[in-house]
Parts: sequence; structure tokens; C-alpha cells
Amino acid sequence: MVSIKEVARRCGVSVATVSKALNDKSDIGEETKRRIRKIADEMGYLPNATARALRLKRSYSIGVLIGNEEGTGLTDEFFPKVLNSLKKAVEKRGYEITFINKEIGNHTMTYLEHCRYRGVDGVVLAYVKYWEPEIMELLENDFPVVTVDYVFDKKTSVCYDYAQGIKDLVKYIYEKGHRKIAYIHGENVKYVGTTKERVESFYNTMAELGLKVPEEYVKAGEYLNFRKAGRLTAQLMDLPDPPTCIMYPNDFSALGGMGEILKRKLVIPNDISIAGYDGIPVSKAMTPELTTLEQDLDKMGDAIAQNIVELIENPANTEPKRILIQGRVLQGGSVGKLI
Repeated sequence: MVSIKEVARRCGVSVATVSKALNDKSDIGEETKRRIRKIADEMGYLPNATARALRLKRSYSIGVLIGNEEGTGLTDEFFPKVLNSLKKAVEKRGYEITFINKEIGNHTMTYLEHCRYRGVDGVVLAYVKYWEPEIMELLENDFPVVTVDYVFDKKTSVCYDYAQGIKDLVKYIYEKGHRKIAYIHGENVKYVGTTKERVESFYNTMAELGLKVPEEYVKAGEYLNFRKAGRLTAQLMDLPDPPTCIMYPNDFSALGGMGEILKRKLVIPNDISIAGYDGIPVSKAMTPELTTLEQDLDKMGDAIAQNIVELIENPANTEPKRILIQGRVLQGGSVGKLI
């Protein structure tokens, strides 16, 4: 690794002058700064991260705490793609990601203590149990915080627009001629979160279209339980007046529904139509290709990065806000047109 002394030797100046140039001090000329920086770049000089953190009182590290209400964390196929997008976006802005947890070797600490231990500049909270005391402690502290898919008072949040997404999907199915539309939703509908938002949007959109929703058409499933989705699909299909289209909480659950339909030797969409949500890659590999609501993962990751960095670098001039990321309907072939 190239040292600052080697840069000084190559430039023919003192170490102090190199340091001033790299830190944009005002007591040396602009031309000298440009020349020293150019040579430092050519030599591949990188400042010591610890020294830079002490000097600037910033670690250039962003803490990420991942859970979700089902406790699956990174085993969920969806969020790792958002995380990868977030990682690229923060690195472009000169930061890196540090995962936050409560276990360091044999030591246990709170999330807040871990943030202080790691010296992170800000925290991204994604799919955690926001009502837990240790999460509340972190939210109520002075750390810059961005929440993902959850709105918390006086904190910036970046959320997918689930209400609009469900509305767009229901309207698309309606335009295909379907009037008997069932919905298997995710768990925890009682909480103010993504499931509640989706279910409310489903009922509201159906009402706007002048459609009544039989109570038995709405089932409580689980986002990552495709077997349960299959069982609920069977219940819907065995009704005296079954739906012509079933919507699922995500594409993974739609796989479970598809399995039950194929087990009955029925054809999608000729005998029954289905629609997923999220637009994960496997949805494009299904036969027929799944009709779903595709989420913009790159836009989500970039929005999280942009807002947490703004909070870190300009705390006095950055107001808490809610950013909504729009999706789009992927038409696929799993929703047939009714005559």
C-alpha cells in the first residue's frame, strides 16, 4: 500500500503539504492541490480509514439491521436483492455497510450499543419488529435512521407503493374480464404495515370497480409458506362458487398455488387464473409466465442510500419524509381473458 511519505517524495513536497492538499486546506494553492491529488491517484494512494474517521469524525460506515416480521431475514429471496442494490449505491457515495446485531463473540449488547461500538454514521432498518423495545431505543436515539417499508414518526422511510401496486394489479385482472377475484394475503394484517396496506387497497379497489368481495374469498396466508398457499388455494377452488382468479401475497406463494392447481390436472389460465407480487426472477421461468407486480429493486436500494447519506451529511437541512417506489404490472400469461 502506498504511504503518504511516498506521495510526498514523488511530489517533492513535505508530508504536511500532501496532507493539506488531500484535505482541501486553504493555506496552499489550488494548482498545488490539483497536482498532488493527481499524483496520489496515479500512485493508488488511499488514506488510512481509522485516521480519516478520527479526523473527520465520521466512519463512512452505515449500519444495516435486517429482520422481518416472520424472522426470516436474508433467507427471503426478495430483500437480498434490495440489499445488493443498497450496497452498490452506498459504495458509490464513499460508504460501506456494517451489519448490526446483538451478538459479538461471547458478548451480548443492544442494537444501540452495537451501533456505538461499530461507530456507524447512520442506520438502515429493514423488516424488523419495529415495536420491540430495543428497536424503539434505536429509533428514539440521535442516529440518522432510514426505515424500509415502514413509516415511523419523524423518521425518513423508503417504501414500495403497495396500495398503488395492488390497485394496478386488480384493475388489470378486472380488464381481463374477471369479476370473481380472491386474495390470499400475507400475515400480520393487524399491524400497520405492508399487509394491512395491501388488503385495504384490495377491498378499496374492488369497491371502486363495483365488485363485492365474499368473505371466503380473502384468506390469511404467509409470505414464505408456499404449502399453506397451496392449501388455501384448494379451499378457494372447493367453494360452491369459486373465484376465476386468485391473487397471492408474492410470487413464491403463487408457486404453491400453481402446484395445487396442476395437481388437480387443471390448466392455467384456461381453468383458473393466478397472479403473484414482487416480480422475482423465478416468476419469468414459470409456465405460463406469471402475471405479477414487479418491484424496482435498484430504485429502492438507491433511494435508501441517497436518503441515509443525506441525513448523515446534512442533518440540519434534511426533513423526515416518506419516499414511495412505484412498481409495474408484468402481464405474463397466467391471467386469462374471460369472454
